[in-house]
Amino acid sequence: MADQQALDEVVRFTSDLIRIDTTNRGGGDCQERPAAEYAAERLAGAGLEPTLLERTKGRTNVVARIEGTDPSADALLVHGHLDVVPAEAADWSVHPFSGEIRDGVVWGRGAVDMKNMDAMILAVVRAWAREGVRPRRDLVIAFTADEEASAEDGSGFLADQYPGLFEGCTEGVSESGAFTFHDGSGRQIYPIAAGERGTGWLKLTARGRAGHGSKVNRENAVIRLAAAIARIGGHEWPLRLTPTVSAALTELAALYGIEADLDDVDGLLTKFGPAAKLVESTVRNSANPTMLDAGYKVNVIPGEAVAYVDGRYLFGAEDEFRATLDRLTGPDVDWEFHHREVALQAPVDSPTYARMRAAVEEFAPEGHVVPYCMSGGTDAKQFSRLGITGYGFTPLKLPEGFDYQALFHGVDERVPVEALHFGVHVLDRFLRTA
Repeated sequence: MADQQALDEVVRFTSDLIRIDTTNRGGGDCQERPAAEYAAERLAGAGLEPTLLERTKGRTNVVARIEGTDPSADALLVHGHLDVVPAEAADWSVHPFSGEIRDGVVWGRGAVDMKNMDAMILAVVRAWAREGVRPRRDLVIAFTADEEASAEDGSGFLADQYPGLFEGCTEGVSESGAFTFHDGSGRQIYPIAAGERGTGWLKLTARGRAGHGSKVNRENAVIRLAAAIARIGGHEWPLRLTPTVSAALTELAALYGIEADLDDVDGLLTKFGPAAKLVESTVRNSANPTMLDAGYKVNVIPGEAVAYVDGRYLFGAEDEFRATLDRLTGPDVDWEFHHREVALQAPVDSPTYARMRAAVEEFAPEGHVVPYCMSGGTDAKQFSRLGITGYGFTPLKLPEGFDYQALFHGVDERVPVEALHFGVHVLDRFLRTA
C-alpha cells in the first residue's frame, strides 16, 4: 500500500501542476514545457531517466521506462496529458490556476482532466523508488502535450516519430475510468472504460451566388447551409451496439436485477435511472452542430457559408457515419473531416481488465465495477497506431452529489483530497501486479 508521503505528494503535485498554466487554445497556442519539466524532475528523483521530446518548441512530452521483473511479459503504457482547456476566471469561485486546497478539495483547471492522474502516476512511481518496488511488467510512463486539440504535438508525434520508446507495449491505461458513479439509490458504480467512439469533427461548406440582401436569390449559401444543419441536428441515428456497450448493458441489467433486453435498448435504459448516463451516448453515432461562420454585412448575401459539426462514431460504424453525412448534407453542401480519429475497442475479459477490477474492489468493496465506452476520445487513439489497446482507468472515490463528468471542461473543476488518496492506493495496487 502507498505510504503517507505518496498521499501527501499526490495532493501537492496536483496543486502544483494546476498552477502551471498549460491552457491549450488550439492552433498551437500552448506551452506544456514547464509542466513537462516539473514531471521529469520528479521522475528523475525516483531514479528514472526521462526523455523530453518536442515537435514544436515548448510543446513538450515526457517518456520514461520502468523495467519489470518478468522480461517475457508485454509492457504496459501509463499515460496522461499535461494540457488543459481554457477557463474564464470571472466564471469561477476560485482562480482556475490557483491550485487552491480548501475544505479537503483541490481546485483548478485540470483537477479532473487530467493533472490529478499525472500526479497519481508521479506519486506512485516515487513511492516505489523509496520502497524498492519493481512491477511485474515493464511500464512506460508518458506525459503528453496537445491532447485537448489535435494531439499532433503530443501522442501523435510520439507514436509516429518515436515508436521505439514504446517497444513491447501491448496495452495502456489513462483517463476517464474507475471513478465513483452514484446512482441515487445507494449503489456505487465504478465504470472502467474499454472503448471510445471515433472522432469526426467536420467542416461543412455551402456555396452559392453572392448578391444584394434585398434581391431574390435562389442560391443563397446561408439557406443551403442552414438546411443541412437542420437535417443533421434532427437526424435520429439508429442503434449500434459494440461488444463493450453490450457488456455494459448486460452488467448494469444484472446489477438492477432486470432482463438485459438488447432488442429494446431504449426501454432498457429507462430502467437504469441515472445510471443510463453511463451508456446512453454510446449506443449510437452522433453529430452535433457547434459552430457557424457566414457573411460580413447584413445587406449582403455571402457566396459561401461554413459550419462545424462534432461527429462521433462507434467502433465499426464509420462507413455508416460517412454515408449518412453524404445524404444529410445534400448536393449543395460539401463536407470534410476537420479532424478524424479512429474508434477503439478493448476486451473486457482480459487479464488486465480483471486486475483493474480487483484493484478497485479491494479499496471499494461496496462498489460495482462495470465496463463502459467513452463517448469522446483520448490519447489512446494515437497510441493505438502502435498496436496498443487502451483502457480508461483513473481511479477516484467520490462523494455522493459530486458530478465528476460535468466537471470535465466545466466551471469550478475540482477533486477531493480523499479521491486522490484512493486513486494512489488503487493505481499502486493495479500497477504492481499488472
